[in-house]
Amino acid sequence: MVRQMCSQTARWTVAGVAGVVGAAGAVSLATGVVSFGGVSAAAEGRLALVEVPRDAATLQQADALVKPGGTILISPGTYRESVTIDKPRVVLRGLDRNGVVLDGGWRMDDGISVTAPGVSVENLTVRDYNLNGVLVTGETDADGEGVGRGSDGYAPQDPSKYPPLDGFRVRYVTSYDNGLYGIYAFDAYDGVIEHTYTSGGADSGLYVGQCAPCNVVVEDDIAERNAVGLEADNASEQMYVLANRLTGNRVGLAIGSNYQEALIPQRSATIVGNLVAHNDDPDSPEQADGGFGIGIGIDGGNANVVERNRVVDNPTVGLVIESHEDLPPNGNVLDGNVFSANGLDVGYAASRRAPGSADCVRSDNTLTSVQPTLSGSTCFSGPGADLTQPAAPPGVSFHDVPAPPAQQDLPAGTPYTAAVGLPGSVDVDQVGVPALNLLSNGAVVTP
Repeated sequence: MVRQMCSQTARWTVAGVAGVVGAAGAVSLATGVVSFGGVSAAAEGRLALVEVPRDAATLQQADALVKPGGTILISPGTYRESVTIDKPRVVLRGLDRNGVVLDGGWRMDDGISVTAPGVSVENLTVRDYNLNGVLVTGETDADGEGVGRGSDGYAPQDPSKYPPLDGFRVRYVTSYDNGLYGIYAFDAYDGVIEHTYTSGGADSGLYVGQCAPCNVVVEDDIAERNAVGLEADNASEQMYVLANRLTGNRVGLAIGSNYQEALIPQRSATIVGNLVAHNDDPDSPEQADGGFGIGIGIDGGNANVVERNRVVDNPTVGLVIESHEDLPPNGNVLDGNVFSANGLDVGYAASRRAPGSADCVRSDNTLTSVQPTLSGSTCFSGPGADLTQPAAPPGVSFHDVPAPPAQQDLPAGTPYTAAVGLPGSVDVDQVGVPALNLLSNGAVVTP
């Protein structure tokens, strides 16, 4: 067996015990077992439970040791590294959400990359990476590393070449001050993002993209002081955004179509029971499109259901429906939402190039201002009116967004369960209009 180990000088033939091992490696002539950085080639991928740092000094060594379906437990400490989890159905869990910290020092790209199906990332903090805090993706490069560089870094959009990753979970994770996304699920489906906290995301705190049908639930999360709290591009069908707190960003929630990803146009997401408030924090990273003071934006999306959300104190607009290049917004429905203290509650800004149709504001929404005015109908069609947006204040570097307060730990005794068969049954009828104090424990921004 011949194997090349990263940039180290490590080449060997185990059967014949021949080869070269670099300064970080060693070979036993008696047994033919090669160890590299504390990981034995003979033991690679064999352990059901790996404890860090007891069994492995680093998280990447732990990934090498753990077998598919195994568990990696991380003791409190600061780990200045990146890790790729490439074994299926692994549970990666910190023993203390606030005390287990992966720190990129603004020198590394991604904190945790998940490129295998069924992986669960739990109960830890990821901070100060140049790209993503947690990346979950089916798109990988020639070295098997996850590709998550944002809209200018994707390979040609070919889901047949990069099959979507099937099954993931990110829960009770804190991700802050990362240069692209806090938690980023792309080309992945059958997953759950829940009970997370994200801030200081220079693009967005939470992102789900390029999945159809997604079968993804984003629920009970706090996203604040990001450029965008939660973004979902080309995330279609069985895409659920439920009971999240999206406050103090520049844009609370953005959903729609994006030509830089496959599976365009976006359609059929369900956005229910979220608190979308006070999205005008000047001490947040600048939003790439210049958006500021916007609660919810639907950008060339279709047939999305927006129900029972509380949309409060967004000084530009509570919710805006607009076109994306030549893609119109069609068939979006607003029902049972509570709007208050926004500069404009609902704006319809479809372009003349891509006029929308049947975008409906049902009568049971609580609102006071709509532009253009609906007369004799509850639905917009055709081109809309230009949205007036005040100049956005300068943003701050994602480096400079303050660290969040301590966040709630994963409940004691939670089983070590791989992310298989998720998300299960989703009952949106049980999600009502949230109170202003939704998920306020652990939040910094209050409406």
